[in-house]
Amino acid sequence: MPEDLLERLLYRDALMLVIDKPAGMPVHAGSKGGSSLESLFGALRFGLPVVPRLAHRLDRATSGCLVLGRHRKALAHLGKLFESGVVEKTYWAVVVGAPPASAGTIEAPLARRDADPRSWWMRVDPAGQSARTDYQVLGTADGLAWLRLSPRTGRTHQIRVHCAALGCPVLGDTVYGSGDGATPLHLHARAVAVPLYPNRAAVAVTAPVPEHMAERLAACGWRDERDGA
Repeated sequence: MPEDLLERLLYRDALMLVIDKPAGMPVHAGSKGGSSLESLFGALRFGLPVVPRLAHRLDRATSGCLVLGRHRKALAHLGKLFESGVVEKTYWAVVVGAPPASAGTIEAPLARRDADPRSWWMRVDPAGQSARTDYQVLGTADGLAWLRLSPRTGRTHQIRVHCAALGCPVLGDTVYGSGDGATPLHLHARAVAVPLYPNRAAVAVTAPVPEHMAERLAACGWRDERDGA
């Protein structure tokens, strides 16, 4: 398993690692324990005495670019970059239906569905925290659409709730859509651009399309990068 994680390493320097998180694996162990991505981070020390730590989160069902800080100072720096909104995050999703326009912005405040602090389910709520997501339709086929999504805020389940609010939930979403669990969530953290160093271009990293999304993305017009697309 640690060897698999090394194969998923997308970027490495003195401050930061970016890995390709597999869909279906939680980043943290749950209250009942069990396997998690974080428990494998010891394989990513690369000579440092400390284990790298998460700079942000991805949902269990979401795949793609996950950023880690390699030590305490690096993690604090990355935390400030994510908090200030200067990290560019790009997601790809296959959704059921299509948005009302080929491109646009979803601005819908989000709040927890209930007061239980253990609950991660969210809802659109005018009294909630501000949340904004830009989107663009990249292709359509057979009642599905391929979207590029750029969250401008970092709320829990933001993209999933916003897509559902547009009337086109993410394919396979059992919480905010009509998924029954047979189809995996079709949401992928495609790319991240981190302005890690002053006076340098942002570190840009792209994660390959996961196998479970390839067929429907191809139907919507995506070409496999291995074919030169």
